[in-house]
Amino acid sequence: MTENTVNISDIRNVAIIAHVDHGKTTMVDWMLKQTHTFRENQAEMSQTTILDSNDLEREKGITILAKNTSVDYFSRKSGQNYKINIIDTPGHADFAGEVERVLGMADGAVLLVDAAEGPLPQTKFVLKKAISLGLRVMVLINKIDKPHADIAGTINQIEDLFLNNTDDPSYLDFPIIYSIGLQGKAWDHLPTPEEIAQPTDLTILFEKILEFFPSARGNDEAPFQMLISTLEADSYLGKLCNGRVKRGQLHLGDRVTVIDQNNANYGSYRVEKLFTSHGLNRVPVEKVWSGDIVSIAGIKELTIGQTVCDPDHLEPLASPEITEPTLKITIGPNTSPFAGREGKFLTSRQIHERLMKEKETNLGLRISQQVDSFGFEVAGRGELHLAVLIETMRREGYEIEVSKPQVIYKQIDGQQHEPYAEVTVDIPNEFVGTVNAEFSRRRAVLTDHRDNGKGETRLVFEISEANLLGTRTVLMTDTRGTIQMNSISLGYRPMGGTYQQLRNGVLISADTGKSATYGLDNAQQRGTLFVGVGEDVYEGMVVGLNSRDQDMEVSVTKVKKSTNVRSATKDMGVQLTPPVRYSLEQCLDFLEDDELLEVVPSTLRLRKKWLKKPEREKMKKRAI
Repeated sequence: MTENTVNISDIRNVAIIAHVDHGKTTMVDWMLKQTHTFRENQAEMSQTTILDSNDLEREKGITILAKNTSVDYFSRKSGQNYKINIIDTPGHADFAGEVERVLGMADGAVLLVDAAEGPLPQTKFVLKKAISLGLRVMVLINKIDKPHADIAGTINQIEDLFLNNTDDPSYLDFPIIYSIGLQGKAWDHLPTPEEIAQPTDLTILFEKILEFFPSARGNDEAPFQMLISTLEADSYLGKLCNGRVKRGQLHLGDRVTVIDQNNANYGSYRVEKLFTSHGLNRVPVEKVWSGDIVSIAGIKELTIGQTVCDPDHLEPLASPEITEPTLKITIGPNTSPFAGREGKFLTSRQIHERLMKEKETNLGLRISQQVDSFGFEVAGRGELHLAVLIETMRREGYEIEVSKPQVIYKQIDGQQHEPYAEVTVDIPNEFVGTVNAEFSRRRAVLTDHRDNGKGETRLVFEISEANLLGTRTVLMTDTRGTIQMNSISLGYRPMGGTYQQLRNGVLISADTGKSATYGLDNAQQRGTLFVGVGEDVYEGMVVGLNSRDQDMEVSVTKVKKSTNVRSATKDMGVQLTPPVRYSLEQCLDFLEDDELLEVVPSTLRLRKKWLKKPEREKMKKRAI
């Protein structure tokens, strides 16, 4: 059915909230498909994670950006058509800013929980935020067909979660829907194996959404008012602002005024285009009503959190509170000898423009220019939050260099405070001792220890974020890749004990050129290599990890001089160990204070801040 056939008196605005990888986006896929949003022969009918359109989202398998879609649903129970606006939110704690800015558009939230894993850190965060906004919450227990599903235990944990986050008894009487998201099936009771085998759909879920959540409709006769929740860029229309119409109506060609929380006026504009959403598409309309989520074109000065309202009634809406960042890095133009070889954007001005553009839509970031350099201090919610920005810029053609992540400290009541995190670790029982030992070294406090009786243990720690840096990379190796680690911010606490990083020294290239077999063979006897044969290296570039504590210079470009036939062929039998290739997040974990990460479109290079050996020795003496 089309937009014009939907009864405007019946709209539901629903947010899908959950921890990462619990199945939110897959569930939305089936909601779109089962409401016939796509034709049977459309490509989307055979696709998965349809809303994760960003390349990085598909590669990492997570939702990074909050997105709004809508479906038209005919209820056989009431005999009416409904429009359901669905807000798909990120499930990783680093992107909690995305959740905070869009939850205000919803009237209710579907809390989706994995039947085997139960509530995890982000589940706690999003539920607390939804309750603080007064949203009604229903529970969807997903993946009930998993071999290790513990549905009774999951329900008990969810009940504890509600008890710990609200004193309102109405929240404790929440409806529960059971589902298998991968198959697009839902039940209002725990199904038997025979019922699971029978064909069914998401009708139970849709009907419960209509029954449990209030209508989004407001007063159409009141003056127009809308809070800007997201921004979009269109090559033809320019900037579009998206948000929920709090009250009133808006027609194409009407004039609106933009104000902020402090009633500052940013000008009056004519509405050039109006859109609502249907499936993955924006649908042009001539009029919008209260309760719907819409897009407006024609407003030049836009910022998330501003209010678009009737020019004769300048009444601002409260903008969402965004949790402050806890981690910072420095981003600057690439200064390595290989700078400018492949990037399209090289200068400090171009980097500044790109960061300012990012700041408009990424509310979790704080960006400021350093006074004593051409670099910019970028603060975010975590390593992944910052890594996604860096990777996006790399793919767009920027050449940049990045410093080691640093925790942001605060002075509170005259005392130094640092951010803390709650870390949940799921591991096979055989690695419990390994994980406990690593967190103990990092001065973490164990707050919970549960054995699920199926060969796995869940450990919960409280640890300062400064001591947490680099833990994932270490434990991923120590547990042979079996660890699942998730964290959530606990806010700021007084400074605790610091953990002295015990990373070994590095192997530093002593010259510039192409790496050769002979030089690499000598270097690999001293540690682990990061480069292979025939790669470009420069003086001061980190080419490996030393087996000792000290940094060591090596010549990986050195070629064995040929004096006769026998010696010329001798190197043909040299066996080089394949080089270690770190991901962007692993590179950020690896860095020390005197090192930088060079990020260019084709590769990542670790390097020393001071490339020449005399410069490094001079700076080392100054630090003593």
